[in-house]
Amino acid sequence: MPSQPSRDLQTFDNPTPERDYTIRMRIPEFTCLCPVTGQPDFATIHLEYVPEARCVELKSLKLYIWSYRDEGAFHEAVTNQILADLVAATDPRFMRVRAEFWMRGGIDTSVIAEHRADNWHPGTPVALP
Repeated sequence: MPSQPSRDLQTFDNPTPERDYTIRMRIPEFTCLCPVTGQPDFATIHLEYVPEARCVELKSLKLYIWSYRDEGAFHEAVTNQILADLVAATDPRFMRVRAEFWMRGGIDTSVIAEHRADNWHPGTPVALP
């Protein structure tokens, strides 16, 4: 197999660091294992961030997400770990990870974790007619 799961997040230089802009990614194939039962958990991960100097490279993000496939993790813990790892790799102005886990036992779970740089404040939203 040419690719293997990896926790090594690669980055590249932000091509427009002088501007606030939002990068949004939808990752619909996240899987991990329930640490209690060992059964698979499935989620869609939504990633939104305003980069500073670095952006996350997509293939490394794919391999990073894949690395959770056989790992036991509570929803809350894995969402916050993904945020922590991405923040460590990219040091963004703002980042939000939203994990929407599929229904199990009649309950679906969404976990939202955010990071905001101390010196960053979002601009005023523009309301268009």
